[in-house]
Amino acid sequence: MRFKALLCLLLLGVAALARAEYLAGAMAFGRGDYQTALAEWRPLAERGEAEAQFNLGVLYDGGLGTIQDYAEAARWYERAADQGHAKAQFNLAVLHANGLGVARNMEEAARWYRQAAIQDQIEAQFNLGLLYEDGAGVAQSDVAAAYWYRLAAYQGHAMAQNNLGILYANGRGMPQDLVAAYAWYELAAKHRNLKASANRDRLAGQLTPQQLEEGRRMAVEFAKRYRRWPQD
Repeated sequence: MRFKALLCLLLLGVAALARAEYLAGAMAFGRGDYQTALAEWRPLAERGEAEAQFNLGVLYDGGLGTIQDYAEAARWYERAADQGHAKAQFNLAVLHANGLGVARNMEEAARWYRQAAIQDQIEAQFNLGLLYEDGAGVAQSDVAAAYWYRLAAYQGHAMAQNNLGILYANGRGMPQDLVAAYAWYELAAKHRNLKASANRDRLAGQLTPQQLEEGRRMAVEFAKRYRRWPQD
């Protein structure tokens, strides 16, 4: 099982850090001067700043300003992850899930995904749902899969919405509810998820006009939980 790492630079801590080195590194990163960013952030990372540690992990993970080195990326991610940095926890989980820089270990991947997921890291919630659905690194549980998919789905994650719809449609981890399944497919399809579009259209043939209308209404209500209804 392979998960895509979200190698995004988290700059929300700039104001709090208020360090010239961090700002200089951020500016260098922004103009594509990754070597300077690495040089500016390293002292902060070595002094224990989680943001800088995460950013060093990103640079080593992506081979930006340095030779790509997953082991070094894992080392910096773990130092930030141990301080509760959600995105570092997520990226570290990805490395464990794929055996990049560390031995492949789905139990460790699940542990770090969980740490990030409980901080509302949306991709971690989705990936943890996948692990529970497949029984990879955790005991297989459709109930737990539905729980984590639902958290990601209510944050607007289209694949989680589609997968939650599948569980509803098949009565896995919850009582079967075709109307709710249709609603989640509809919402994911609004985000241009092709699998959800196909699932929705296939399910529509099993529903009455009244059920279809209720499913569409339910989809709008679900969308209100996190943001406005997606536009066509």
